[in-house]
Amino acid sequence: MKPGIELADKRVLVVGLARTGVATALFCSARGARVTASEESPEEKVREAAETLRKVGVTLELGGHQRDTFLEQDLIIPSPGVPFDSAHLVAARAHGVTVWSEIELAWRFLRGKLVAITGSNGKTTTTALTGHILESAGTPTLVGGNIGTPLIALVEQSSDTTVAVAEMSSFQLEAIDRFHPEVGVLLNLTPDHLDRHPSLEAYAAAKARIFENQDEHDAAVLNADDPASTPLAPSRPHVYWTSRTKRVAAGAFLLDGQIVFRHDGTETPLLRRDAIPLRGEHNVENVLAASAAAFLAGAAPEQIESGVRSFAGVEHRLEFVAEVRGVSFYNDSKATNVDATLKAIDAFAGGLLLILGGKDKGSDYTLLADALRQRVKQVLLIGAATGKIATQLKGVVPLERAETIDCAVRIAFDRAKDGDTVLLAPACASFDQFQNYEHRGRVFKQLVRQIAQESAAGGVKRAS
Repeated sequence: MKPGIELADKRVLVVGLARTGVATALFCSARGARVTASEESPEEKVREAAETLRKVGVTLELGGHQRDTFLEQDLIIPSPGVPFDSAHLVAARAHGVTVWSEIELAWRFLRGKLVAITGSNGKTTTTALTGHILESAGTPTLVGGNIGTPLIALVEQSSDTTVAVAEMSSFQLEAIDRFHPEVGVLLNLTPDHLDRHPSLEAYAAAKARIFENQDEHDAAVLNADDPASTPLAPSRPHVYWTSRTKRVAAGAFLLDGQIVFRHDGTETPLLRRDAIPLRGEHNVENVLAASAAAFLAGAAPEQIESGVRSFAGVEHRLEFVAEVRGVSFYNDSKATNVDATLKAIDAFAGGLLLILGGKDKGSDYTLLADALRQRVKQVLLIGAATGKIATQLKGVVPLERAETIDCAVRIAFDRAKDGDTVLLAPACASFDQFQNYEHRGRVFKQLVRQIAQESAAGGVKRAS
């Protein structure tokens, strides 16, 4: 039995009025809680959210957080963008106030099974693919979490027969209490969000909490090829591994061009490697994890293969945009850290003009050097991290400070030769110039479409 919570007449504070905060405030209000929503931004920046919440009687605190408001609550739900160690949250916990992430509250009301997926890279693709496989197999499936629809917004649609597949961020997992997925997946672990977490160890510990409350009836899936993840394998649930390079004791692995699932010594073929429509070896890892999660959630091998074959990919993840006069454009705006950018570069044989930059997250860009030398002809730098990246990669390949994405796209197209690829894989967050990585990706695609239209009309000529 899940631990319950009665929200009626509880004083609940929701911190942050982005998508998750609004969904959480509406959920708690509908269950009779006395909800206050606190937001740093002034009303003109959150007007739509404010109007929605006022209509259901939520008290609003806009333009800054008041310490006393935090101390007067029974429960506080901070949005993922609110640091768990912020002064007001620390004070509230010291005062005895319960502070949970939205996924903890949602899980207590969610019915059916939960497949929770985390990792530094590949979360969104793996989550979407797992959901697609299960949905294609006829399983009543809900997909959300950090991928778009907050988990708490899926509660009303859940039933005893549904499987919810949810992407989980470290920000969400660091504030759980009893959160307990039936299947937990940790894809990989590389340095990320070190502008938010005090150390790589703290970041890893937050990710590992996905397994914290699992027991012997549950399944934990980890990447045997990722040395940073393997020490985080839990002791209580059944552990299943994924590997592109070797046979595993239990789990999904690649053998002679076939993905196979091994359990209790029995090996079950799931699909051929050449059935995977996604580009890049990192996506083979994502397919291994999604196949394992779907198999553990009840999908049959033929359903897994069919689901993988029909999966169209996810927007902003190595997304093909267009080919214009022999130059291909790919949008990987979701590559918000160095490891993701390395994986994106590795998906191409060479001839790349790479757009890098944005808001730095404490990354070491020197790790890109070898890959750049091998496959990248030129780097176009944008955003606030331009100076740091230029310093760390000086002399590796030609670098040009384009500053903005529109300049970068134009310069890249002008410098590209037939057969080259312009790749947006920034290795940075987007918040210096964009609302989020989706906004950045949409702007990139629109710029490419403009070039395509101008080129078709004879208005754009490349220097080559």
